[in-house]
Amino acid sequence: MAEAFKHLIGPAVVKQVAHHLHRVSPTFKAKRFEQLALDGLEGLEFKARAQHLSLALQATLPERFEEAADILQASLKAVPRPRFEHDPDDELGALSTDDTGLGGWALWAFGDFVAQRGMAHPERALLALHAVTQRFTAEFAIRPFIVQHPELVFRTLNGWVNDPSAHVRRLVSEGSRPRLPWGLRLQALVKDPSPTLPLLHALQDDPSEYVRRSVANHLNDIAKDHPELISTWLAEHLPEAPLSRQRLLRHASRSLIKTGHPGVMQAWGLGQGLVGTASLSASSTSVRIGEKVTLHIELTAPKGHATDQRLEVDYLVHHIKANGSTSPKAFKGKRVILPSHGSVSWDKAHSFVPVSTRRYFPGEHRIELQVNGQVVAHTQVVLTEA
Repeated sequence: MAEAFKHLIGPAVVKQVAHHLHRVSPTFKAKRFEQLALDGLEGLEFKARAQHLSLALQATLPERFEEAADILQASLKAVPRPRFEHDPDDELGALSTDDTGLGGWALWAFGDFVAQRGMAHPERALLALHAVTQRFTAEFAIRPFIVQHPELVFRTLNGWVNDPSAHVRRLVSEGSRPRLPWGLRLQALVKDPSPTLPLLHALQDDPSEYVRRSVANHLNDIAKDHPELISTWLAEHLPEAPLSRQRLLRHASRSLIKTGHPGVMQAWGLGQGLVGTASLSASSTSVRIGEKVTLHIELTAPKGHATDQRLEVDYLVHHIKANGSTSPKAFKGKRVILPSHGSVSWDKAHSFVPVSTRRYFPGEHRIELQVNGQVVAHTQVVLTEA
């Protein structure tokens, strides 16, 4: 069994932090930090562990923020000279603590410390986050600064779009996402995302896929609240786009394709609905929570139809909620070419195994097949207790 995610921040990480902070600042109370950080750590989940280490840092680092920030930065690991072209080794998974200093998951606590103690010193705090993000990420820590000091932060981010480090350029996009998972929701940007649009424009052709993937997710965030903006973005940036940008924009369009937004479907040549027939069936009419069901999908073109059809096929499961109501959730199917006078069929396994973001309740679940944004067939599965 895989080790619990929370153990990414455990006693070994605490000792590493204590060692490297004491290495660069001999007056740092390493033993006191370890005592505070380890007290109660075992009973906490991952995010709470990072915050717990941050509190231990606040209790043991100097009160003066500039001095504390200097110590934190000095304890960071050495990183290769940043290069503007993409290097696979720049991915976050390759960053970890070594003999030269700290990196990886321990630095979530550093970012939290900067957000807690540096709000009155935003210029110095942003410099610290610039350093931290090159060894881990500062996407969560920068968000309170966007709320409290938006003009300064966006002026800084506009400069960072040309930073030689892919980690810093990614922070420009990821840190300002309106709906970043696990992050503080930026309600002002949910309402009006216009401050981030010049940043995304500058980064959508970034040489690093790592950065472009963040831009795609940022645009997908915007799509949830401003679908017409994304439709307009596609109209402006998709024609004659290089392949890398096409892939980015396709990923950015995924939510609106699933919901069949007319402008987005049209941009991708998916505006026309299915010409022909469709069927959807399940391998079993009854499935236990924790099991999977196989969906069989078949699309058939009518006789006499002269052209092939490009189709985006998804499906929706209407999940039963705790109060008995239902909520549809779209799942990715596949893109297919339906040949003229022909048919295509395939099977798709769908899991009813509970995950951290979804709890299942027994009852009849309606499943709908959606082609180019239009429901064309449906079936039902009765979900029972495990």
